[in-house]
Amino acid sequence: MATAFRPGPTGLGTSAARLRPPAKAPRRTLPELYCPPHLRDDRALGEEVNERLVRWAGQVGIYAGQTEKFRAADFGRLLMLTHPDTDDPDRLLAAARCMAAEFAVDDYFCDEAAAGDHPERLGAQLMLAQSAIDPAQLPAAVRPSYERAMREQPVLNALRRSVRELAPYASGAQVNRLRQEIAGLFLGMDAEAGWRIGGSLPPVWEYLANRQMNSFLPCLALVDVVGGYELPATVYGRPDVRRATLLAALASVLLNDVYSMHKEGGADAVEYNLPTVIAAEEGCSLDEAVRRSADLHNETVRSFEAAAAELSLAGDPLLTRYLGALWAWLGGNREWHASSPRYNQS
Repeated sequence: MATAFRPGPTGLGTSAARLRPPAKAPRRTLPELYCPPHLRDDRALGEEVNERLVRWAGQVGIYAGQTEKFRAADFGRLLMLTHPDTDDPDRLLAAARCMAAEFAVDDYFCDEAAAGDHPERLGAQLMLAQSAIDPAQLPAAVRPSYERAMREQPVLNALRRSVRELAPYASGAQVNRLRQEIAGLFLGMDAEAGWRIGGSLPPVWEYLANRQMNSFLPCLALVDVVGGYELPATVYGRPDVRRATLLAALASVLLNDVYSMHKEGGADAVEYNLPTVIAAEEGCSLDEAVRRSADLHNETVRSFEAAAAELSLAGDPLLTRYLGALWAWLGGNREWHASSPRYNQS
């Protein structure tokens, strides 16, 4: 492996899946969170997807030496919970590979930047990560060097293979949609690195604008792929549909922020999550900041619910199915956070 695994703060909206051990800190009472229920819990299906994903991670080289921790993160269960409209393990695995590769960017590249080794390198690393999913078309003389780097760096290899292996299940438009959402994710990661280099916490509004991108949005972008249908690009890109999608993405990651603070109870290093930013800006306790974060989460979920209900009135069956899939994704995400040992071990 080209780089050692290191734990670190949030990113990808996915501190949920950090493989670091839980912080030793007092647990807080979890605030009330408004969220849909999960629609199924097929443990056998989740375990099958998870074991296949662990094998794939070994093939591409990510999390070498961390296999059991990666297995315990249980991405297979997360995919099973968040996509209740299919019981096809191949489709679930296709999305799981993309998710694991995105997590690897966070766990390796962003964690190194957060650790202070060379934070200025993160932009270049994220550029190469984007190139892995949207391959550079280079002159013949330099192409071998590029291809060698893509093969030998485990994270880049995982990204490239995950998108290639999604292709049998997704149209060209759906793959391009994923590329677009991942580009936004990487932009959000780079912004957090900028805050770290500057040694500053952003205002709440700026943090939330970033978090909308640095979220589970690339995962949500695949709900129709996993479901075996396609929401047309002309519909996906409509401003009203885009608003609903972004509300769901923001809600998904604000829930993650609340569960992270519930588990961690604070940390020695600066954590870029909503409670920390609220506490700094408003001068309140972290307990109060967690409660206010939960309120913002709940408001966002209700805004998505209202937007989806209004959009469904048009009677477009594909759009209605897509919106229902986003709603189901939020419910599965909540159940995974609520039941994962990552958040529920004292």
